[in-house]
Amino acid sequence: MNIEQASIRVAELTKALNHHNHLYYVQAQPEISDFEFDSLLKELQELEKKFPQLADEHSPTKRVGGDITDKFQKVPHKYPMLSLSNSYSIEEIRDWEGRLKKQIEEDIDYVLELKYDGVAISLTYENGKLLRAVTRGDGEVGEEVTKNVKTIKSIPLIINGDFPPLFEIRGEIVFPIEAFNKLNEERAEAGEELYANPRNTAAGTLKNKDSAFVATRGLDCFLYGIYSDNTAFADHFESLKKVKSWGFKAPEEDKRYFSKVNSIEGIEEFIEYWNDARHNLPFEIDGIVIKVNSYQQQSLLGMTAKSPRWAIAYKFKSENVATRLNAVTYQVGRTGAITPVAELEPVVLAGTTVRRASLHNADQIEKLGLHVGDFVYVEKGGEIIPKVTGFDESKRSADSMPIFYATNCPACNTELVREDGEAQHYCPNADGCPPQIKGKMEHFIGRKAMNIDGLG
Repeated sequence: MNIEQASIRVAELTKALNHHNHLYYVQAQPEISDFEFDSLLKELQELEKKFPQLADEHSPTKRVGGDITDKFQKVPHKYPMLSLSNSYSIEEIRDWEGRLKKQIEEDIDYVLELKYDGVAISLTYENGKLLRAVTRGDGEVGEEVTKNVKTIKSIPLIINGDFPPLFEIRGEIVFPIEAFNKLNEERAEAGEELYANPRNTAAGTLKNKDSAFVATRGLDCFLYGIYSDNTAFADHFESLKKVKSWGFKAPEEDKRYFSKVNSIEGIEEFIEYWNDARHNLPFEIDGIVIKVNSYQQQSLLGMTAKSPRWAIAYKFKSENVATRLNAVTYQVGRTGAITPVAELEPVVLAGTTVRRASLHNADQIEKLGLHVGDFVYVEKGGEIIPKVTGFDESKRSADSMPIFYATNCPACNTELVREDGEAQHYCPNADGCPPQIKGKMEHFIGRKAMNIDGLG
């Protein structure tokens, strides 16, 4: 095969692989088997190896990764990635809607979307090709993670249709629950510490230096917000439908992942539906996002310093479960601060198994009035960190034991101290307490301090 023949075959394979990749990962309607797909991919890899001048940066072979990144470049956002105001009750949503109607005297349509519990991402496309992928960062400046994002198969490297020559599209990278649970099962079998939740694991994966490692994780992405200097869309609802035709994995209306309504009653119905149905989703959400549909009305409503006035997030209340408090142990931090930890009978909470929860300090234990053996209520603060919120007094047994706070360090047995006005106890043995010494060393060599790589 000469280079002309190879060039034709590379183009054919690229087109076919992009087509089948879209059918499988975006539309969930595969037409060929995994074996057939892998055979086509292998043929393309071999051709690119034999004719390296034909290897394109947007080739389907980039999906498997292999690039190593020393650091992630800081990139300013052309359009700031603002956070949304949060609400936790329908009353707050009603108040928000009332404020809008004081400013906009005409009818208002609202687009309702799932609030994906993942990592915000901004993708820039130029002439239909993925140019850059940038994390949210602080909203003004993010980090470029393009090589890692190219391994996410639901994100198109090349799009088709009547798109602007240059635009950004934003969305959320998520770790599917099934893939996350499988990963934790593998870690449990290997005797490794389990990951806490899909969102944090997705964030950590996206910042890994090895794109081949990122490719193995099976991250997914929903894209739902387009930004361009010359967009022709009149409203958000129209844009959501259009970007899907370009090849993006956008929220699906037929699955009720988004909806358009024109009343507070419609908003309430959508929230009530997903408050229960969210537990059946293949990914995690932590609320609903409500946006004014019309771009003209959005412009009239404007922004605050931190968030748009035309959008708000409704956060679901934290799930609460009861389980037995088996013991209280104590952790020693690098500063010598002592943190009491509730050792719990394992219980599933918000999709993950919880075995431990922080009790914060002696005052919190006294306030809760806990005994070892109690059936305690546990919830996840912000759907992430487990915390004990109380106990079921009706289930307290006669042999339950009051919790007497530790008087000596669990690591070095030094007597603990508590300064006036301080909530925490401390171990004063800064130079001889092993967890403090190890913690200070880890802090010193860490990324936010001396950033020393390769020190074991």
